[in-house]
Amino acid sequence: MSLTIQEVEHIAKLARLELSEDEKNRYREQLSAILEHVAQLQKLDTSALRSVPGGGLSNAENPLRVDEARPGLPTETLLKSAAQTERSQYKIPPVFE
Repeated sequence: MSLTIQEVEHIAKLARLELSEDEKNRYREQLSAILEHVAQLQKLDTSALRSVPGGGLSNAENPLRVDEARPGLPTETLLKSAAQTERSQYKIPPVFE
């Protein structure tokens, strides 16, 4: 599939790019080559991959770690980093007045 200069100009306009005439010609060639490559990929028979969950690309498992409760930091330690505190809580400026 070969793009025209007008199509390249339209793509450049959508991308808000200003291209010189040399760039338009170079991008027309490069984008046309990319589209031709994609057209070749679309011809491949991938029906066997579609029937396998995950595309059949990997048999790897995703082991999860055990979710265990652990003690957190003491409140006093956490409040040391606060600019202002009040009654063992962070004090921040009001969002709505």
